[in-house]
Amino acid sequence: MKVKARVVITPDKVVVGEKILIFESSGADLLVEIYKKKVGNYHKFFKMDPLARLGFIASELLLGEETPRKTDCEDRAVIFFNRSASLADDAEYQKTIGKDGFFPSPAVFVYTLPNIVTGEIAIRNKYYGETSFYVLEEKDDKVMKEIVEQAFQDPVTESAIAGWLECSDSEHFEAELYLIEK
Repeated sequence: MKVKARVVITPDKVVVGEKILIFESSGADLLVEIYKKKVGNYHKFFKMDPLARLGFIASELLLGEETPRKTDCEDRAVIFFNRSASLADDAEYQKTIGKDGFFPSPAVFVYTLPNIVTGEIAIRNKYYGETSFYVLEEKDDKVMKEIVEQAFQDPVTESAIAGWLECSDSEHFEAELYLIEK
């Protein structure tokens, strides 16, 4: 496996490759600012939950390093890991279930599965390979590497967007994604 590109995003830092990108905002506003300045053409962005926004923005910056950008392919996997799954969205969904009135929000419910973010990235880029989201007790580079290596055992998989994608709420998050080739 060979790492072709790397992106790190935290509430106050954005690193693409070895370059630190400077933005005025932090936290949830940072993701919106990155979207407006670097992406800006995906209408579903503002419907996404914080985890999906984080993964989407990180993948867009990561794929911006690829020349030419690879789309419409069966040989690219999307494999993410975190420790909290979609717990932040689960808590928001729970708030919409009132004691006196059971009117949960379907808009929030859509994002109560962590693998929604892998699907958003696959749909955006027309990737038809494996999409997986693993929940680990803690960030474990060795375990993550082993799982990604297993994905490359598939004779079709030639590359992957893979890495850590943790979002405890809209203000606290970490993405460390890699573009990896077989």
